[in-house]
Amino acid sequence: QVQLVESGGGLVQAGGSLRLSCSASGRSFNNYAMGWFRQAPGKEREFVAAMSWSAVGTYYTESVKGRFTISRDNAKNTVYLQMNRLKDEDTAVYYCAGDRRIYYNGGVFDRIEDYDYWGQGTQVTVSS
Repeated sequence: QVQLVESGGGLVQAGGSLRLSCSASGRSFNNYAMGWFRQAPGKEREFVAAMSWSAVGTYYTESVKGRFTISRDNAKNTVYLQMNRLKDEDTAVYYCAGDRRIYYNGGVFDRIEDYDYWGQGTQVTVSS
């Protein structure tokens, strides 16, 4: 059974930092892109960041560029999201996801339908 388990969420003041982790089990994701999405109350789930299977390409939604950094440790089958200079609008449940496209390097990583494995989510709350 494939599982993605996020951790690292919590309550942080605006301007602070958090590091989210997503540990995968049941299958290696070394040959698949990994992504982070988030969903705020009353809003649709949105793309945050992704890293290609080769770890060469990283992709971010505009609002987090320069503040968030995605990384992966294939030996640990784990992906991370370092979040700095957090803002109120970053408050959401954050989900990691595993891409269904093996060896994909097409540059499109922001579509929910391209991910077939999802974690349960971790809450990030930023207070001002």
